[in-house]
Amino acid sequence: MNKEAILTFETFGDQPFLKISNLETMRPFFMSIVSDSDHWMFISSNGGLSAGRKNAENALFPYYTEDKITEFADITGSKTIFQLHGSEQIIWEPFSNRNLSSLKRKSNIYKSIYGNIIVFEEILVDYQLIFRYAWTSSDQFGFIKTSTIINNGTQIQDITLLDGIQNIMPCGVPSDLQNNASNLVDAYKRSELDAESGLGLFALSAIISDKAEPSEALKANVVWSTGLAADAYLLSSKQLDFFRYGRSIESETDVKGEKGAYFISKKLHLKPAETQDWRIIADVNKTHSQVFEIIKTIQTDRDISAKIQSDIYKGTQNLKQLVASADGIQRSNDLLQDARNFANVMFNIMRGGIFDEVYQVDRSDFEKYLKGK
Repeated sequence: MNKEAILTFETFGDQPFLKISNLETMRPFFMSIVSDSDHWMFISSNGGLSAGRKNAENALFPYYTEDKITEFADITGSKTIFQLHGSEQIIWEPFSNRNLSSLKRKSNIYKSIYGNIIVFEEILVDYQLIFRYAWTSSDQFGFIKTSTIINNGTQIQDITLLDGIQNIMPCGVPSDLQNNASNLVDAYKRSELDAESGLGLFALSAIISDKAEPSEALKANVVWSTGLAADAYLLSSKQLDFFRYGRSIESETDVKGEKGAYFISKKLHLKPAETQDWRIIADVNKTHSQVFEIIKTIQTDRDISAKIQSDIYKGTQNLKQLVASADGIQRSNDLLQDARNFANVMFNIMRGGIFDEVYQVDRSDFEKYLKGK
């Protein structure tokens, strides 16, 4: 009997989501993930994505057309690989077309009805393992990838994970240059690791220019992690195939001329019913002083995970308030229709905005408008 994709509602925490079960039976489709701030993200249901702040000139991942984003899912955006250690070593690469014949898997996708969170879920049926990762945003911290692995079985699972993001853009690359001369851009890329904090810096060795003048690259895109004390860090995707073949990897601290990536590796000992969470945080366009402050925060703030979660929650509340200001929140006996109404109003105000003071218009502003006519 053939499986079919099924649309239902499900709740994570206190937030409602639309869930598509049996995602693997569908062709890839395209989505936008919104925020209450200046984040933008376009993502395919196979995980390929583009994202950044404000506009395409402040991209975290390359700003491409939908077909390229979908086609480049294996080399751009999230990537996770697990080594499962037991009587024989199994390589599990969620949301990938690798090992399709040897592992029984089931995939689901969840999107918040508010449009600001997307969750990918894969279940490794025979091992009763569940892996999820979610993308959302924080005005203070940037883009947040939250990963979770759950052992739903009755056996202890010894796992070595490699989790991160690929094809990270350096700061200072115009979208036209990336589209027309990406190979040249690769040659100028430099990825560095601050070993003490685990912060990855992604910048250009120099601003790309055909003028005979010095042009320093003074800003960087940054990526860091919290929740796991990593055994190793990678700044490129060069060692992924070693890991896929069950080999160990070595930390990278300075990589030149390669597409940027940020991976953490960690050995886990998951007991039955045990869950392990971790986060990868990424942001764009950071100065030297801002990088220093981020490193200081990573090293000294023991409450950083709670602050990230609080800012994510604040963003969701702000987004709901913006839509409510345009009468976009309704409650009926049709939850799907309510969600559609919220989305319609949200995209309308993204184009047209809202009144700052509800529907009150300042008299002096209105007079100036009339005189301008």
